[in-house]
Amino acid sequence: MDRLPHRNQRTFTNTIPDSKPSTNAGLQTPLRYLQGIGPKRAEQLAGIGLLTVEDLLYHLPFRYEDRRRIKKIAAAVVGREESFVGRLVALQKRFNPRRRAQMLTGRLADDSGVMGLVWYRAPGFLANRLAAGQILLVHGKVEAGAGGERHIAHPEFEVLEAEDTADLAKIVPVYLRPASVSLTLMRKWANQAVAGYAGHLPSCLPRSTMERLKLLDLPSALRDLHGPAANADLAALNDFSSSAHRTIIFDELFYLQLGLGLRKNNNRARAGIALPRQRTERLARMNHLLPFRLTGAQKRVLDEIFADMESSAVMQRLIQGDVGAGKTMVAWYASLRVIDNGYQAVWMAPTELLAEQHFRNLKPYADGLNVRAALVTGSLPSKERKAALELATSGAAHLVLGTHALIQEGVEIPRMALGVIDEQHRFGVVQRLALQRLTGKSSNASLETSAPHMLLMSATPIPRSLALVLYGDLDVSILDELPPGRTPISTKVYGEKARREVYALVLEQLRRGHQAFIVYPLVEASEQLQLVRDATQMAEKMRAGAFKEFGVGLVHGRMAAAERDEVMRDFRDGELGVLVSTTVIEVGIDIPNATVMVIEHAERFGLSQLHQLRGRVGRGAAAGHCLLINRAPGNPLAAQRLRVMEKQHDGFKIAEADLAQRGPGEFLGTRQSGLGDFRLANLARDARLLLEARREAQVWLQNDPNLESSESIQMKEILMQRWAQRLQLGTVG
Repeated sequence: MDRLPHRNQRTFTNTIPDSKPSTNAGLQTPLRYLQGIGPKRAEQLAGIGLLTVEDLLYHLPFRYEDRRRIKKIAAAVVGREESFVGRLVALQKRFNPRRRAQMLTGRLADDSGVMGLVWYRAPGFLANRLAAGQILLVHGKVEAGAGGERHIAHPEFEVLEAEDTADLAKIVPVYLRPASVSLTLMRKWANQAVAGYAGHLPSCLPRSTMERLKLLDLPSALRDLHGPAANADLAALNDFSSSAHRTIIFDELFYLQLGLGLRKNNNRARAGIALPRQRTERLARMNHLLPFRLTGAQKRVLDEIFADMESSAVMQRLIQGDVGAGKTMVAWYASLRVIDNGYQAVWMAPTELLAEQHFRNLKPYADGLNVRAALVTGSLPSKERKAALELATSGAAHLVLGTHALIQEGVEIPRMALGVIDEQHRFGVVQRLALQRLTGKSSNASLETSAPHMLLMSATPIPRSLALVLYGDLDVSILDELPPGRTPISTKVYGEKARREVYALVLEQLRRGHQAFIVYPLVEASEQLQLVRDATQMAEKMRAGAFKEFGVGLVHGRMAAAERDEVMRDFRDGELGVLVSTTVIEVGIDIPNATVMVIEHAERFGLSQLHQLRGRVGRGAAAGHCLLINRAPGNPLAAQRLRVMEKQHDGFKIAEADLAQRGPGEFLGTRQSGLGDFRLANLARDARLLLEARREAQVWLQNDPNLESSESIQMKEILMQRWAQRLQLGTVG
C-alpha cells in the first residue's frame, strides 16, 4: 500500500558507500550501518536514492494518515479509510492460480464484531510476520464483502504488544518505499535517524527572517515532519504548508538563491567592454531598412541591453519571448551596436539549419549596411569552411554565425565583444563559457582584460518561478508583445473519428500551395505502445496514400544530422509538401509557407511542447491551423491540457499551466540544468516562498556581497557544501 510516489519521482542509479564510517562521519554515515538495516536492506533503499543518514532524514513523508480516531469494527463505514484495533482470530494462506500468487486472508475481531483482511499477492515476509492471536492496529479502506461482512484489502498494519494499546491515536507518516520494505520499518528507521542525527544538521538562516516567517530550526522541522504531534494540523501537513514544511522549503530555496546571487555578483565583477551610444551609424540606417516598426517590447529590451553595454561590467542577459516576438531582430540590433564600435558579434545556434536560417535572414540587412558576415558549419565544403574561418579569426568578418563547431576546434575570434546563443536551453554553462573565451589572446588591450557580453535567447516561455531557479544568475528581459498583424493560430481538438475532417483540411491547404507538418510521438512502432502510431510507418502510408502527389518527407532524432538537415532543406525549399516528424522540429525551423500543424496523439505531449510545435506554422502571410488529435478521450488530465491549447495562445500563461500540471521535474527537461530535483520544494506550489527566499538572499548579499562577515561564515560553509559544484561557485569570497 502507498508504494507509489508523487509524479516527480526520480529514477536512481546510485551506488552504496562501502567504507565504514568514522565516529565523526555523522550525516554521511552509510545506511547499512544504521541499526536494523544492514547490507541487503541498504541495497533496497539505494534503489530509491537513499544512501546515507542525511538522505533518510530528508526522505520526508508524501502523505499523512489520521489515526486519531480508532473505531470499533461494528462502526466501520464502507468507502472510508479507517483504523481499528483487534485480535487476529484466523489466518489462512492459499495459492490463487488465476493470479499466480499466494493469497493471505485473516479475520480481525474486537468486542463489537469481526472484519475480514485480505492480501491478494502476499509476499513471503508478510505471511511470516503474521500469526493468529496477535493484536493488530490495521488501517485501510473499508469495502463491502460477501455475505455483508466488511473487509479491508491490503491493509496497513502494526503488530502491537498488550501495553502498546494505550497510546495509538496519532497522525502517521506515509513514505515512498521499496516494495519489499514495510511502512512500519520505514517509520522506525526514519525515527532512528531523527533521534540520533537530526541535531547534527547545520541550521543557519537570518534570525529576523525566521521570526518573521515563523520558521523553525532544521532539526525541529524534521522531527515534526517524521513524527508529527497528535494535535498537529493534518490539512497543513498534507498540503505541505505546515511550519515545518515551510522551513525545509525555505531553507532549500534560500541557499539556492544565495548561490545564484553570488554567481551573479561574480559575473558583474568581471570587466566588460564598454560600448558608448555615440557610435550608432549602422543602427540608424537599419531603422530605414526595416520594413516594419519595432514593437514597444523590443525597444524596451534594447534599452536594457544598451544600458548593460555602456557599463564597465560584462553583460549576462537572457531574452525570453514567445514564438514570433522578435528576439532575432533584438539580437541583430545588439550586434550592430557592437559592430559600430569596431568589434565582432558571434552567434551560436544548436543546429546547422538554424544557423543557416539566421545567416539567410540577416544577409540582406548585412549587405545593405556593409556588414561582412561569415557562416561556419560542419557541412560546408572544406574550401568554403576554411575561408569562413579565416574571415572570422582575422577579424574581417563583423558577424560570425555557426553551431557548436565554433567552440570545438580551437577557433579564436580576436575582436569578439558579443556572444549570442540561440535556443540557449540546448547548451550548458560550459558551452556558454567556451563561447565567451573565443577571444583567445587578443592584441587589443580592452579585449585582453575584458570578457565579451553575452546575450542568450529562448523561445520557450518559462514561468517566473522556474526562471528564478534556472536563470537566477542572469538578468532577464521579457518580450511580451507580438508584432502587429500576427493573428493567433486556429487550434482545434479532434477525436480519432474525425480523421477525415483533419485530412480534408490538410489537403485543402496543400492544394492552395501551402505545406503541412504531421508530428508523431514515436519514431518507430513499439511493442509496449502498440496503440500509438509512429512517424516511420505513417510516412510510408502517406507516400502511398492521401498525400502522395505532394511529396512526403520524414525526419526524426535517430537520423544522422546531415540526413535530417537535407530533408528539412527540401521541405524549406518547397520540394516536399508534407513533413512527417517527431518533435525534432519543435524549435528553430522557419517555413513561412507552412500553414498546418497536425499533432497525432496530442494527449502524450506537454502543454509547452504543444505550444512550441504550434509555433512552427502561421509564420507567413496566410493563417495557420493547429489540429490536435486526441486518441485518449477518457483521460481527463489530457482533455484539460488540450482545452487549454484551444483557448490560450499566450506562451507564458501556457507555461504556467504546464508547470502546475506536470511539475518542475518534467517541465521542458529542466533536469538538464544541472540543478537536479529539490528535496521538498515544488516551484508550482511554492512560488511565493521562492520570492521570499530570493528577497532575503538579495538583502543578505547587499550587506555582505562575498559572505565574509562573522554571521556569514556558517552560511557560506552550508552553501558550498550544497551548491558549489552544481553552481560552479569555485572559491567564493
